[in-house]
Amino acid sequence: MESPTLPLIRSSLREQVYDILREQLDNGELEPGSVIRQDDIARKLGVSRTPMREALLRLELEGFVVIKPRSGIRVRRLTEQDIRNLYQMIGALEASVLVTESAALTDEKIARMRRHNDEGRAALALNDFDRYYNANLALHDSYLKLSGNGELVHAVTAMKQRLYDFPRKRTFIKAWELASVDEHEDIISHLEAGDFARAAEVVRETHWSFEVQKDFIRSYYMDELGAEDGA
Repeated sequence: MESPTLPLIRSSLREQVYDILREQLDNGELEPGSVIRQDDIARKLGVSRTPMREALLRLELEGFVVIKPRSGIRVRRLTEQDIRNLYQMIGALEASVLVTESAALTDEKIARMRRHNDEGRAALALNDFDRYYNANLALHDSYLKLSGNGELVHAVTAMKQRLYDFPRKRTFIKAWELASVDEHEDIISHLEAGDFARAAEVVRETHWSFEVQKDFIRSYYMDELGAEDGA
């Protein structure tokens, strides 16, 4: 795929370069383990090294690339330990939002979560994974984005992007997604009953538990899991 040349809008060059690199990561143009030749990419995009370097530093902070002074820049491989760590962090942060923002979880917002879950279940019945994927994200965002902590929301979003869009897979394990829908149902039922602590526990100890989900995780990622060195 030919990379576009960016317009010279200085205030947003870094963001534009970042967005293009993320798109290339998501569609597999930049594959896990591959070397990023920043001079070549900067030349294709028509930008200087500065916005390129700034975009790459952001990608490193979010865990998408590894920058090593002597061996260059590589697209990071997702390891089983990475997934274990990401599940633990996402579960803890999402669970905390359910507790701290319980007053904002009105009946209307909980009903919206149920509609998203029903949409996801209907999509799975049709084997429409894209529709399910969007409904799943929308359900979680229904409560996650109630948080006034923008750093928390950004961190969870970036971690999910590493899990889901690194690169985005076109296949899915239907049994896993059906189990996920049932877990959503359990979470929503506890919220409807006003038991926010129990809902948070299901999010943390079941829905985002590596140990609970590990068989599905290993089946889904088995072809692409990298070595434990983070490269």
